[in-house]
Amino acid sequence: MIFLTFLTAIALSVVAGYYSVVGLASIFPGSFWPVILMGGVLEASKLVTVSWLYRNWHRAGWALKGYLSLAVTILMLITSMGIFGYLSKAHLEHSSDTAPLESKVALLTEQIRVEKETIGESRKELKQLDEIVEQTVGRTTDEKGLLQAQALRRTQQKDRIRLVSQIEQSQKHIADYQEELSPLSVEFKKAEADLGPIKYVAALAYGEEAGASSVDKAVRVVIGLIIVVFDPLAILLLIAVAFHHLKNSIVVSIISLSLKR
Repeated sequence: MIFLTFLTAIALSVVAGYYSVVGLASIFPGSFWPVILMGGVLEASKLVTVSWLYRNWHRAGWALKGYLSLAVTILMLITSMGIFGYLSKAHLEHSSDTAPLESKVALLTEQIRVEKETIGESRKELKQLDEIVEQTVGRTTDEKGLLQAQALRRTQQKDRIRLVSQIEQSQKHIADYQEELSPLSVEFKKAEADLGPIKYVAALAYGEEAGASSVDKAVRVVIGLIIVVFDPLAILLLIAVAFHHLKNSIVVSIISLSLKR
């Protein structure tokens, strides 16, 4: 069991260290490799310091114990910041990939809406022109009235041609927009599917109408929960391993003294 505990502690420490070092390098991209080197050394130093502190707690002076304890705490905070930076970068990169798609889909959808409104207005004007002719016909019962209606319809011809042309042009634009929108919508839905789980978490926490800001908040909460149990758990498991070995050493020493007597 202690071997499994040791392996788990090392695995947690290595993964946390990797996330931390890469995350710190992302925070300071101007000095990538120096930050990688610094972060790796600090991670190793933290684990050695924790082990040394536990083994020598009763023998070391308070000043040394205080400084080393403070250093370990600060290093844990640095590790947490690195992990937060790493996971946040992963989320932001995916969000930045979907943002242009979302903008294009929204723009094309808006253009289709405008063209549909133009078609609706043009058809409304055509209907009004027809109603004017029908009213003229309705007010008369002789041939003269019918001739007036026909003359009125001829005077409307330019407007009718213009309106029909607008409808046809808008319909053509809609077909072009929809042809462009279709593959973008499929691609955007695939990208949105990757955010599906965190959107459910955001909806659970902030309600069904959770927007982009709520999703970002949910991501920060999830990352915070990961941080709380990541590096601290690795440190505590290492302390548990050190305690086991220290306890065994004490038992062996007592047995040895008993045998000598």
